[in-house]
Amino acid sequence: EGMALAYGSLVLMALLPIFFGALRSVSCAKSKNSSEMPETITSRDAARFPIVASCTLLGLYLFFKIFSQEYINLLLSMYFFVLGILALSHTISPMMNRFFPANFPNKQYQLLFTQGSGESKEEIVNYEFDTKDLVCLALSSVVGVWYLLRKHWIANNLFGLAFSLNGVELLHLNNVSTGCILLGGLFIYDVFWVFGTNVMVTVAKSFEAPIKLVFPQDLLEKGLDADNFAMLGLGDIVIPGKDKKSGDGTGIPWIFIALLLRFDISLKKNTHTYFYTSFVAYIFGLGLTIFIMHIFKHAQPALLYLVPACIGFPLLVALAKGEVTEMFSYESSAEILPHTPRLTHFPTVSGSPASLADSMQQKLSCPRRRRQQSPSAM
Repeated sequence: EGMALAYGSLVLMALLPIFFGALRSVSCAKSKNSSEMPETITSRDAARFPIVASCTLLGLYLFFKIFSQEYINLLLSMYFFVLGILALSHTISPMMNRFFPANFPNKQYQLLFTQGSGESKEEIVNYEFDTKDLVCLALSSVVGVWYLLRKHWIANNLFGLAFSLNGVELLHLNNVSTGCILLGGLFIYDVFWVFGTNVMVTVAKSFEAPIKLVFPQDLLEKGLDADNFAMLGLGDIVIPGKDKKSGDGTGIPWIFIALLLRFDISLKKNTHTYFYTSFVAYIFGLGLTIFIMHIFKHAQPALLYLVPACIGFPLLVALAKGEVTEMFSYESSAEILPHTPRLTHFPTVSGSPASLADSMQQKLSCPRRRRQQSPSAM
């Protein structure tokens, strides 16, 4: 019963960011404010992504082999502590707005840092926020301190869900072909690093950060103090018990599913056929991963099962409906995101407040207008 509860809870937590993140990605994509545009992965970025991910994974492996694991995890904990607070604040902000009374004294603030002067002036940080954002930030900080001091599994999951939802919302694929390139490359990456070497397993066993969703299998016996966890990496694999073996990649199909939702909307048929098809395909692939892992008692590269499902199921539907051409000719950046800046780096997590994301996007979209601003603070 405990194992069934743990696996069921992990699957549910994996599906929540997909569903709500995809809906929020549509709102983000339709925003008329250029500063609110998400970052977009192009075909070139998608082709390089597995190489960058491999270098990062190998670098972490070498760090853990050379330096003390305790100090590395301390540094990583502080890093994810800050990012987790920002991600959680951004996630709960729309929900918290409903709880504020109409007469709440909401004041606007701006924190601006610039470099240089005159025509060469360039913004480093342009952080716009209000009193409601400060309240959300304070609540998120409580969770952050709780995680930092106790590393409790509930605090870990709150941060993990926030990272996931922000990633689906703010990181977009520009078309289906790019999604196929990205998923195909990471399919090879995932299989190689899990089955071909012990690098991914070693890093996962050593890495202490909220980049995974966990749920105790002994919750019914020990309550909130349970310590025998099943795990789903925001990366990739479901892990039984305390023998932590993980990978990297489960979250990647999420942004592909969000792309299919935007494609559904572009067809203007008032149906979400491709979104629901890919959503069911993801459930099937994740369930198959758990089943194979449970049978063979070995870490599994989830993309081995998720990629064929998430690409194959929607493609079969497109073939049946005669819409393959429309699917592959659809351009998210051209139809819905006319001014989306190109992604020039590969963030490991996504999770800053909306205001901070706005300011960083402004730096890419309208540099000339920013130079006219005065270097004031708050």
